[in-house]
Parts: sequence; C-alpha cells; structure tokens
Amino acid sequence: MNKLTKVGCSALCGSLAAISAANAGDLTVTGGADMTWVSLSKQVTGNPIGIGSNFSLKGAGELDNGWTVDLTIAHTNGGAYSSAVVALGMGGLGKLNFNSGDSGNGIQAYDDKMPTAWEEPWGAGQGTGAVLVSGVGPSSNIQYTTPTMAGTTIAVAYSHAVGNTDNADKAAGGASSTVTADTGLDVTINMNPSFGTEVLSGLNLFVGGSQISQPETKDAPASQPDDDKYEGTAGVTYSLGPVSIGTQLSGSYTGQTDGQKINGYKAVHFGVAFNVSDNLSISYGEMENRQHTYTHSDATTAGRTMNVESVQAAYTMGGASVRIASVDVTNGYYQASNSYDTNSTIISLGLAF
Repeated sequence: MNKLTKVGCSALCGSLAAISAANAGDLTVTGGADMTWVSLSKQVTGNPIGIGSNFSLKGAGELDNGWTVDLTIAHTNGGAYSSAVVALGMGGLGKLNFNSGDSGNGIQAYDDKMPTAWEEPWGAGQGTGAVLVSGVGPSSNIQYTTPTMAGTTIAVAYSHAVGNTDNADKAAGGASSTVTADTGLDVTINMNPSFGTEVLSGLNLFVGGSQISQPETKDAPASQPDDDKYEGTAGVTYSLGPVSIGTQLSGSYTGQTDGQKINGYKAVHFGVAFNVSDNLSISYGEMENRQHTYTHSDATTAGRTMNVESVQAAYTMGGASVRIASVDVTNGYYQASNSYDTNSTIISLGLAF
C-alpha cells in the first residue's frame, strides 16, 4: 500500500524514556476498500452487495540503543479503532508485542495456516459457526518472541484477563462480580528446518498450545466450566516452486465436565495453492470440524461434524485485486438440518491506496 501522509512524531515516551531516548520517527497512513457480491443457496440472500473499508496508522521509530518501536492502529468498519499494537524490537534479545486483542498473537495466529489464494475456507463469506483455537489472541495480551535460531522461533503470550480487550493506558478491565478474571498462557513454535538445502527451504513446521484458567467461584453461573480450558494445534506446510500444500490438526477442551454440554472441538485442515503467474493464483481448501459433548454422543445436535470446502482464485494487478470463492458447507453451525447444508459464491474487488 502507498503512503498517504508522513509526519514526524516522538515515539515511545513516558516510562520507556528510562531505557533510552527515542529519535523522531515516521507515521504513515495506509488503507483500502473491498466490494463484494454474495450469492447464497438455500438462504435468503437479500441485498448481495457489501462494502468494507479500512485504514491503518503505522508509526515507526528507533531508540538510541538501536532498539526499534512500531505502532499499528487499525480501523476496520468501526466507529472507533479496531485494535492497537505496539511492538518493541530488542535486537538480539527478541521482540515484545503489546496487543489489544487483534488475534495476531498466541495460538490464534495459527488457527488455520493452510495455503490459500484468498481466504480460509470458513472465512470467505459463508457463515459456518466454526470454533477454532483462539487462546489469548482475542484479549489484551503481551507476547515475547525469541530471535530466530536454527530456523526456529518461539513465542510466549500472556493475558491477565481473557476476554478483556482495548484497555486505554492507566486503565484496567474489570471482572464480573461472579466470575474471577481468567488468565491465559499460549506457547507457539515455528520451524523452518531447511538444513541449508534448497529443496527444504519451503518446509515449515508449527506447533502451539494454550491454557486458560477458569477458576470456580461461589456464585458462578451453572454454565461456567469446571476445568481449565486447553487448546493445541500442529501442522506442516511445504512450498516448491509455484505449488504450496499443507495440513493441520487442532483440538480444544472447553472445561465442561457434566451433562450434554459441549466439552471439545477437533479440526482437520488441508489446503493446496498454485501460483499460475505472478498475478494469478488458485487454491483448494477444506476443513472438517467435529464438536464433542461430555457423553461423546452422536445422537444430540451438539455432537456433529461440520465440513467446509472452498475453491478460490485471485488476480492482482497493481493496487487492485479480484477474488472469487465457491464455498460448500455441510452441517453448518454443527446442525444436521438441510438448511445448514449451503453453497455460496463470493466475488470481491479490493482496492489498496
């Protein structure tokens, strides 16, 4: 995206001044717009035209000791900013990321890493209700990322109150009177074990785990889980020339231990993408997502398997992108009714400025 404005700013004042003085930095504005046309089968489409607009403010500066500081404020179709991220690059010591909950940290950054021409199969415009790993990603959190060593990077993300987002400075997010604020810890590992060979340079392995404490309280509602919440994922992708392929397995345990309540989800992902040219790419992706109950019974509506498949194509020319996706969903929202077996076609025009 092109820069719209560039102004001088003072980066990272206040408490970090004790570390090192900050030099003048840059503040840039980038943005874009998306127009879509959606056709839904077995559903009332209504007005198929959608418009999305977004812009981001990006600040960058450098401290006297060589550390870098980056600020990103995103605004996506909202009356207020959508998220804010401050990243402190500490050279050989790694990076600290202060995040208001934009899903870019922790295990949620690995909820679906399969290659695709445009979007994930479940995220291309057809509602599915799919439940995937999220960890502390949607909440205000702090993440530390190690320097990359031998192709391996480790990230640890912590949230003191899972579910809380967008606290202003000098402010705190309150917990309810009946449920204690839950803490969460995510650990992810990303590996590129090329071993110095060209043929393995496109190999990528990743694994991640999350634990969210869910303490019992005296006056907690009956719907509150009894155990901590656990999530995990692992996968592999491989790119060779114009072809990329990958598979991934994810699972979560909600902490529910009694009755017909949902206590787990398991997802299997697969994707393959092909770059026809520098401008045109096509892909096929699928996801099988199984919902489990405490009794592990298939006889209830809370124990079904959802399947999502999508064929996509994307063509980019300068700042314009044309994308099309065909999505088939079976047992959407984990329901067995035929009305939840749907097909959709989404056409999108994206303009960057």
